[in-house]
Amino acid sequence: MLLKTLKPSSDSEEEADQNEQLLALEYELSTNPSNYDAHVQYIKLLRRSAEIEKLREARENMNTLFPLSPEMWMEWAKDEASLSNESNFESVEKLYERGISEYLSIPLWCEYLNYVQEHDPKVRDCLADGISKARNLFERAVTAAALHVSQGSQIWDAYIQYEQAILLTIDQSDIQAKEKQVQRIRSIFHRYLSIPLASLKSTLLAYKAWEVEQGNSLDAEPGDVLGISSHVASGYQKAEEMYNARAHHEEQITRQDISESERFQHYMSYLDFEKSFGDPARVQILYERAITDFPVSNDLWLHYTHYLDKTLKVGNVVKDVYSRATRNCPWVGELWVRYLLCLERGLAFEKEISAAFEKSLKCTFSTLEEYLDLFLTRVDGLRRRISSASGDGVLNYSMIRESFQQAADYLSPHMKNTDGLLHLHAYWARLELKLGNDLIAARGVWESLLKTCGSMLEAWKSYIAMEIELDHINEARAIYKRCYSKRFSGTGSEDICHSWLRFEREFGTLEDLNHAVQKVTPRLEELQLFRLQQESKSFTGAIDQREQTLKNTSRERRKPGSSAIDEQPPAKWQKYTSQNKKLHKRENTQGLNLAEANDGEEKEGKVEKKVNEKQMKDTKNTTSRLYKDQCTAFVSNLNITAKDEDLHQFFSDVGGVTAIRILHDKFTGKSRGLAYVDFKDDEHLAAAVAKNKQMFLGKKLSVARSNPKQGKRESLAHTAPGEEASNQSGGHGRSVSKESGEDSKGSRGRKRIENIQLKGKNTFAVPRNVKPLGWTNKPGTREEEDEKPKSNDEFRKMFMKT
Repeated sequence: MLLKTLKPSSDSEEEADQNEQLLALEYELSTNPSNYDAHVQYIKLLRRSAEIEKLREARENMNTLFPLSPEMWMEWAKDEASLSNESNFESVEKLYERGISEYLSIPLWCEYLNYVQEHDPKVRDCLADGISKARNLFERAVTAAALHVSQGSQIWDAYIQYEQAILLTIDQSDIQAKEKQVQRIRSIFHRYLSIPLASLKSTLLAYKAWEVEQGNSLDAEPGDVLGISSHVASGYQKAEEMYNARAHHEEQITRQDISESERFQHYMSYLDFEKSFGDPARVQILYERAITDFPVSNDLWLHYTHYLDKTLKVGNVVKDVYSRATRNCPWVGELWVRYLLCLERGLAFEKEISAAFEKSLKCTFSTLEEYLDLFLTRVDGLRRRISSASGDGVLNYSMIRESFQQAADYLSPHMKNTDGLLHLHAYWARLELKLGNDLIAARGVWESLLKTCGSMLEAWKSYIAMEIELDHINEARAIYKRCYSKRFSGTGSEDICHSWLRFEREFGTLEDLNHAVQKVTPRLEELQLFRLQQESKSFTGAIDQREQTLKNTSRERRKPGSSAIDEQPPAKWQKYTSQNKKLHKRENTQGLNLAEANDGEEKEGKVEKKVNEKQMKDTKNTTSRLYKDQCTAFVSNLNITAKDEDLHQFFSDVGGVTAIRILHDKFTGKSRGLAYVDFKDDEHLAAAVAKNKQMFLGKKLSVARSNPKQGKRESLAHTAPGEEASNQSGGHGRSVSKESGEDSKGSRGRKRIENIQLKGKNTFAVPRNVKPLGWTNKPGTREEEDEKPKSNDEFRKMFMKT
């Protein structure tokens, strides 16, 4: 009893420590009331300190949030029973009722039955009302727990003992009443023997002994080994076979040397076995046993409720199981959703459904989709009941609007640009039209969605689809005008532009189509240009990364240089110097040959010396310009009216421009549509190259990184000796860089030849004698003489004659 077992400690130190623990637990529960273990520990300390009022309050607070275990209910009921008198019997009885409604517990049922028999005056005095009450309670216990294979016999034994006690209270002279009571006990025994329980054999022996006590000979048939009537024996043998088939499963789930996960798997196997027989009562009892051992297993509750939905579908049993499931696993959104559907199928009143929905919103789910599913389930139920004639009078469309608004307020900050939020608003707008008959409210729903999901293409399309469905063409067109210039992810921007054009072709006039084309075309061009820029940036980045990798590789492979290597000129200078040396050698060889053919001109060495000096000077200029052009952009397809200021303005967003050189034709002075733009570093140059293919003064500008090194190398490598000398001396042979892709041959080349002044006797060019096809020379003819090389003087005379 409470007063005997919960005596306060006389040890002051222990009492102080206990008080300190109580204060700590009280603070923890005030800040975190969902701490289950803290509740349990707090109740244990209060029981030891015998603080009855605080203990009662603590238990009520815990039970508000969590279901109590059967052991905690048993302790609570015993504590209250030890303090109460007969007038307080009903409060203790209610505690037992609350306890047996949460979990299946044979010990708790037995305690409840014993308490009623001992403390209820009517039952204790065997009054008619008391006997009726006790029998009803026993039948409830049999229905709830008598099929428990391992412990169900405790209920049956208690039932038989109670009826036998009543038999003793009947007057011996009242033979009819006594016989009726004996028959009642016999019937309970027969029911008992037909159920597969672990105590079947001992129950059979007890039954036989009881029959003998009553002085009745057993109705046994010849050859019946049981010594009982055939119909009882048949039920007993069937029950024994059923128990033998389940004995292995019972042994597995009651073993103490296995883990919890193994026990859970044994329960699931046992349940599959029971389901194969198709007896819902036995399956339900086994589920209840499993729930008692694993009360917070959400998988188990989901399986249990799904089985009941499939077999029983409706009824208080299913509703009660869902209520308990949501109390044990309140964090599982699916259980709450199915609970609401269960209440709707059971034709529950709006007050009960609304209360369950409000409880679900106070729970913490793992995903936002669970909250969304819960809100949609609530709206679904309201819609169905409002649309049907079975809805109660308190229902109206304003409840649906409130539910939608509540869902939007809660989910919109966390589910921006998601299909779930779009689905919610689309459903809401449709119901505003169908049930609310309010077009303005439906448009308001879409407008509120666009405030948070304006960059979501499907939101705009769904809004437009609603207006088109309602044949509101002008309103749909207005929405297109609002969103066609927005930037959507992926190809969404292009899609909305094409969608607008398709809309005008199908619904608009020719003027509407022309207007849409006028609006959409520049937008599509802008999007295409932007896409090209992004591709160019990606390509440039890949190239830069590759060049950096090559540089790093070269740096790693480079060996430490000696002093001799350090004294050598740069690699670029070596390349051009060696190339010029080869050209000088060819020039010298040619000059010597010509000198020998023309009787050795004395001025040949002086001319070659001047040419060599000029070549060296031009080479140095070329090299210095190559180093200077490392941060230069080459611009082509330039509008011929463009000026330096225009280009400077075009690259103003890039910055870092140090010089601009627009190339002009030497003779006409007009722009050639080409330009060089110098930048102070590679970072600004890369940003300028990214503006490639952008529109500038009506033309799509081409911007590329200038690479004069390659152009000069190829020019020097492929130019004829005579042309090389001309170019190095300031002539206009192939003067345009490789990037322009143009050649200075043609009309300008012809003008240059006409302005040449031939001076001196140097033979700098030997004309070739080209014979016509099929031409044959005869000995002694002039043609034979023309085959000899001519000197400069001879060639000059021949040229002047022509």
